[in-house]
Amino acid sequence: MEIKWSIPNLERHTADGFVYTAHWRCTASDGDFSASSYGTAGFTYDASSPDFVPYDQLTEEQVLQWVWADGVDKDATEAALQANIDAQKNPTTADGVPWVVASDGE
Repeated sequence: MEIKWSIPNLERHTADGFVYTAHWRCTASDGDFSASSYGTAGFTYDASSPDFVPYDQLTEEQVLQWVWADGVDKDATEAALQANIDAQKNPTTADGVPWVVASDGE
């Protein structure tokens, strides 16, 4: 299974570039099967902090570290996506009606 974390958007103050919200996405894929999760993480405003990094100097990996430190459980998110893909591969429920047979083009 391949897992990819990304930060598709950041919300920031234009005056000093402080990022107060990061939007994150985690996507898992395994062959024809895929699952994803999306969320946000918020950060407390403190541009005077020694850890403050100007917006134009941020990296995606750095913001992902903030997201995970803010309470997004990386391992649990990845495990949930794995479970979703496992369920797609081996469904335990189905829907439909027995009197409709799939057409073979006729």
